[in-house]
Amino acid sequence: MIGNSHKKWYGFEYEEKLHLVTISKPFYIGKYEVTQSQYVALMGKNPSKFICANNPVESVTYDDAKNFCENLNLKYLNVLPQGYKFDLPTEAQWEYACRAGTNTALNNGKNLTTSDGVCPNLDEVAWYDKNASATTHIVGQKKPNNWGIYDMHGNVWELCLDLYGEYPNEKAKDPKGANTGTDRVTRGGGCNFIAIGCRSALRYHNDPKSYDQFVGFRVALVPIE
Repeated sequence: MIGNSHKKWYGFEYEEKLHLVTISKPFYIGKYEVTQSQYVALMGKNPSKFICANNPVESVTYDDAKNFCENLNLKYLNVLPQGYKFDLPTEAQWEYACRAGTNTALNNGKNLTTSDGVCPNLDEVAWYDKNASATTHIVGQKKPNNWGIYDMHGNVWELCLDLYGEYPNEKAKDPKGANTGTDRVTRGGGCNFIAIGCRSALRYHNDPKSYDQFVGFRVALVPIE
C-alpha cells in the first residue's frame, strides 16, 4: 500500500489515502544514503556544503545522481546480476522500501505527535529541524526500519527517478511517474524540515538542474526494462 497525497501546503503534498501498487519485479535499495566519501571515490569531487566523509552527499542535481549511477554500472559491469542495473529508485520503489510493511506516518510503526514541533517518535528515526541543528549528519545513526534501511526519514531529501505529477488514485503496477513535466520527485524530508515533511507519504519535487544543500540520493539496483 502506497500513500496517495492530495492536499498541498506550500507545494508539499501532505494528506494521503492508501492505494494498492504492485511492484512486479524484485529490486534492491541502498542501506544508506550515498555518502560524500562514496561520491568522491567514484566522481572525484565533493559538491557538498556540510563537509564530512560519512554524511550524505548533497548539493547534487538529478543529472549528477544519474551520472553517479551510470559510473557505478560501468565500474561493476562484470559483476552486476544479469538483467539489473544501478539507478535511482522510482517513487513507488522508494516508498515501498521506506515503509517496510508499515502503514503509519513513520516507518517505525508510529505516528507523528506534532506537525511542526519536537516529535519523540520521529526523533527515533530521523534528523529533522528540531534535532539536526540545520545540518546533515553521519548516515546510519538513527534507528533503521524493519528491513534495516536507515535515514529514509530526514537527513537529506532523496531524489527519485520519476517526473513529478499527480499520483494516480487507482491501482497501479510498476508506476513510473508522470509522462510529462520537468521537476523530479524528492521524498523523505530533510534535516531542515518540520516533522510533517518527513512522513513516509509526503511528496515534493525539485528542479533537476538545481543544487540544494538539503537534497541527496540513494542508489537502487533495479531490473533493466
